[in-house]
Amino acid sequence: ALNGFVLVVTSEGLIFYSSHTIQDYLGFHQTDVMHQSIFELIHTEDQQEFRRNLHWALNPPCAPEGEPSAEGGKSLGSSAVAYKPDQLPPENSSFLERSFVCRFRCLLDNSSGFLALNLQGRLKFLHGQNKRSEDGSALPPQLALFAISTPLQPPSILQIRTKNMIFRTKHKLDFTPLACDAKGKIVLGYTEAELRMCGTGYQFVHAADMLYCAENHIRMMKTGESGLTVFRLLTKENRWKWVQANARLVYKNSKPEYIIVTQRPLVDEEGGEHLRKRSMHLPFTFATGEALLYQSACPLLGFPDPLQSKGKTSKSRKTSHSHGGRSQKDGIDPSSLLGAVMRQDKAAY
Repeated sequence: ALNGFVLVVTSEGLIFYSSHTIQDYLGFHQTDVMHQSIFELIHTEDQQEFRRNLHWALNPPCAPEGEPSAEGGKSLGSSAVAYKPDQLPPENSSFLERSFVCRFRCLLDNSSGFLALNLQGRLKFLHGQNKRSEDGSALPPQLALFAISTPLQPPSILQIRTKNMIFRTKHKLDFTPLACDAKGKIVLGYTEAELRMCGTGYQFVHAADMLYCAENHIRMMKTGESGLTVFRLLTKENRWKWVQANARLVYKNSKPEYIIVTQRPLVDEEGGEHLRKRSMHLPFTFATGEALLYQSACPLLGFPDPLQSKGKTSKSRKTSHSHGGRSQKDGIDPSSLLGAVMRQDKAAY
């Protein structure tokens, strides 16, 4: 419900907690930033200001080069001092309220690499940390910054509207849909059962976007994340809906287990702009999705040999022309890209 995200930063500058909505503003996943140094996310020119606001008296001790200094509860062996509660102002004191601006690293494509955030909150004691001093005695709870971080520049009405319709889907490694949240069902119109019974999931993707999505699918299988991917999905009403998606691999016991995709609906003009940019740097046209995309005469450059992942046919097998488009005795392989496009209703185009 907030136009921002919640942030709790310990006295030594570690992110103790961030709400998951940090992903909507900075592009970092909640699990990527928790228990990491806040100073890795902050513009170098603003780091000293953040240090100052972490200190109860706005006067942090000098830290060794490259080591974040803060208000007291510093990790052992550092230059900061651990304070006892009786050395500090009362917790409800207005002296501990904070409101300041810092530039944070931002991975989203509409930023210049940094986003100015206004942090508003206060220093409060962070309990249950069980930290010990050098002599082994237990340290009392130290002050941490509890703040709500909101963009300095308010978002446009359009951004607010599209942000409110961000939805998430869950897939097998070959992209077969497994689950979809409530907002996704509203945007696409399908029930979860309808999404699951239809094959690999590529039959919901526009023919002109399939190889582009498949290429990013391969990248995700190699690196764990697809990067921003803009493509069209087929809705229940037989219309195409532009979405901007980012897919991430989820691991279990160090093996990839399933894919989570975060998707944001786009207006047609925005999708068309992405399409024009895309065709500039890819070696084949995506304007229509004509049959030449699926011919087996010339394999695509850059696609590796078929990957195997938990017994599933991975995307590289489907996209390589020699495998994906091959006719078999019982017809075309339904898990290939050609099989997916042939299952689509031509009236949708």
